[in-house]
Amino acid sequence: MDTNMIDTEAIETFDKFADEYDTWFDRHPAVFQSELAAFKKLIPESGDGLEIGVGSGRFASRRGIKTGVEPSDKLGEMAKIRGIDIHKCTAETLPFKDQQFDFILLSTVLCYVRVPLMALQEVKRVLKTNGILVIGMIDRKSFLGQIYEIKKQENKFYQHAHFYSAAEILDLLHEINFEEEVYQTIFSPIENISTPEPIKPDYGEGGFIVISAKLAKKFFYPSI
Repeated sequence: MDTNMIDTEAIETFDKFADEYDTWFDRHPAVFQSELAAFKKLIPESGDGLEIGVGSGRFASRRGIKTGVEPSDKLGEMAKIRGIDIHKCTAETLPFKDQQFDFILLSTVLCYVRVPLMALQEVKRVLKTNGILVIGMIDRKSFLGQIYEIKKQENKFYQHAHFYSAAEILDLLHEINFEEEVYQTIFSPIENISTPEPIKPDYGEGGFIVISAKLAKKFFYPSI
């Protein structure tokens, strides 16, 4: 794989500040519960799941996902402690066979992928025909996305990120023949959230968007 497609600085940052990243969820429990609840609406209760960019395993361990991809050694070790089987690689080169997983989760990952379409095509390869892809993301056009864009250089984790709008990711999914449903949560500034936020359909208000995508069904019309 072309090493120019791997953001080594981002990986080094997550390695260096792994503890700080992991404890963020403890410092913002209501935000974590809001995002977890949004995922719960869309992630299947059973099946063989994979999380790409599994981080320290916070979401995977709560959603019954046993396999994770994580390029950061330190975060990968944390995820192993939480019971996740870790593969050190990136989203563009997954070490799995075709149509292996029933569902795949990417939570705040595409903003670190330099060629998102390539990553999504690789996800499509290892996802079963009737499988579900679930994407969690910060919508760049939301109030939260705008805050992060303005303060990006002050945040050690997000200074390496390229945030996308929900519409941009939906366009990429349509390009590779996925159809989707979308939910949103996080309607208040992070520091003001003390209880879990509501979950609403669609996007445009919430800062955190969750997309559930399936391969679109092909219709064959009889020849006349």
